[in-house]
Amino acid sequence: MIVRQLWRYPVKSLGGERLEKCAVAESGLHGDRAWGLVDRATGHVLTARREPALLFGSARLVGSDDVEIVLPNGSVTADSDALSAWLQRPVILRRAGEEGGTYENPRDIENDTDWVAWQGPGHAWHDSGECRVSLVSTATIGDWDVRRFRPNIVLEGADEDDLVGNRMTLGTATLDITKRITRCVMVSRPQPGLERDLDVLRTINRAHDGRLAVGALVAGPGHVAVGDVLC
Repeated sequence: MIVRQLWRYPVKSLGGERLEKCAVAESGLHGDRAWGLVDRATGHVLTARREPALLFGSARLVGSDDVEIVLPNGSVTADSDALSAWLQRPVILRRAGEEGGTYENPRDIENDTDWVAWQGPGHAWHDSGECRVSLVSTATIGDWDVRRFRPNIVLEGADEDDLVGNRMTLGTATLDITKRITRCVMVSRPQPGLERDLDVLRTINRAHDGRLAVGALVAGPGHVAVGDVLC
């Protein structure tokens, strides 16, 4: 299985940037989910599950430690007031720290109701402490647009589910493949060039037991690049 695409998402739930190579640390790809938009009213880290408009913005690293967000109108900002005006709710652009964020997900995906909240791990705005890097194969994605699933690594090949429980080398990094990733309503949300499509999640629930792609923890930091072989 060969790395065909490499993605980083500096701000949780916003579009990301496609890379040719990247450092991999214990918290995941360098800069991945390193920032989030925190709702001032609730203290929760906003995701596209609660705020679908996030999918229409994108983020990129500036240098090694700063971030900037491209809004749907093409303007670029890292100012919390400007981001609040865009989303029409008070938010703070916050870098991840030792304490994990609080996230929400609706149990009723058809009507976006019956919300449940939980706390994720620290050091990056990940939903689960069992996943710092996500991997999916071209066979699993099929004709779906990869942007719906926000993977870090797209692999040429198939059957990534069979890797769960194994320690793998990718580039100079070592990954422990920990789990199949449970999917939520976010995969059905609209984003630039994509309509709202609940059939995506219905198909995943029916054909893949509600899970698509695999998650990994970083057992050994290193570097990964397009063309590297997972072995």
